[in-house]
Amino acid sequence: MNLHEFQAKQLFNRYDIPTPQGQVVTSGSQARQAAEQLGGERWVVKAQVHAGGRGKAGGVKVVDALDEVENVSYDLLGKRLVTHQTTAEGLPINQILVEQPTDIQRELYLAVLVDRVSQQVVFMVSAKGGMDIEAVAADTPDEILNVYVDPVVGLKSYQCRRVGFFLGLTGSAFKQLESVMQGLYRLFTENDASLVEINPLVVTGDNNLIAVDAKLNLDDNALFRHAELAAMFDPAQEDEAEVIAQQHGLNYISLDGEVACMVNGAGLAMATMDLIKSQGGQPANFLDVGGGTTPDRVAEAFKLILSDKKVKSILVNIFGGIVRCDLIAEGIIQAAKDVDLSLPIIVRLEGTNAEQGRQLLAASSMNFHVAQDLTDAAKKAVLAAQEGSL
Repeated sequence: MNLHEFQAKQLFNRYDIPTPQGQVVTSGSQARQAAEQLGGERWVVKAQVHAGGRGKAGGVKVVDALDEVENVSYDLLGKRLVTHQTTAEGLPINQILVEQPTDIQRELYLAVLVDRVSQQVVFMVSAKGGMDIEAVAADTPDEILNVYVDPVVGLKSYQCRRVGFFLGLTGSAFKQLESVMQGLYRLFTENDASLVEINPLVVTGDNNLIAVDAKLNLDDNALFRHAELAAMFDPAQEDEAEVIAQQHGLNYISLDGEVACMVNGAGLAMATMDLIKSQGGQPANFLDVGGGTTPDRVAEAFKLILSDKKVKSILVNIFGGIVRCDLIAEGIIQAAKDVDLSLPIIVRLEGTNAEQGRQLLAASSMNFHVAQDLTDAAKKAVLAAQEGSL
């Protein structure tokens, strides 16, 4: 789960990680009031969306007058921001963060994430802050330092000093770095985060460190332990179909193709998508209905598929291990009737009572095409999408 910048900074402050003074608002008049309360003669107006590259896309403005704060906020709110990390439709701007500007002398990059190869938490740091870290990694990888933290002993002082020397910090900034890193490590582990990123971490004119930006991703599987963080979820920043799928216990990701997939099991779903591609088609989605598939869940899955107007055929690929294929077939038939399916549906069943399931589908009066194996199913699904029928 992603958090907005202002939400991430609220967490930063709990762990004594310095951030600029700011207020989040939802209207132009509130933005003006926030700027007045913050004081000063310049302010930064920042659109709050779950995407990077906001500055290049016009989502971050530095203004010199209260009228500008209000006007810029008014112009941004209610619009959709398109960046290199969003779709062509962009993401809605429903909140604005108004902040005091920072006296920036240097921009650094600092992130914490899980390294699954070493099975450790790793700090990734670079003196090239404010840039796309992917470009730095590709062009000048020696300008990135990775510091691995043993989960048994935690982050040690010597590791923080190593980072400070690598970044060329001196004086108060060098001393503050350990506090920032220790705070980030505690935030990361105590809140079950998967990524915490500060880009840029700024060295100010008086040689202090401030996190000007903040990106925080949480592990969805651990949210049951963090009710307060789970309540920060912003469904407006996510694909509507994916939010609905989550509510029904379905794993769904929208794609750009025309062959919809309904599969039980993530690995089987990936293999199904690969086969569709190999047969010259394009998957319309990733949809894992789970091992304990039920008729109700199948019906909700069909509704999700039908919400995508690009879909021209549906491939149902079920392996009956935990569940019986004849019960799944009954559920598919009933669900297809309930949602009034008219698209061609190719079904491949294997596992417990698979033959009984195939017989039920073949005996139904609906537009089902029973495949003998997965390759046959993929061929039929792609052909149906290309020609409209089988």
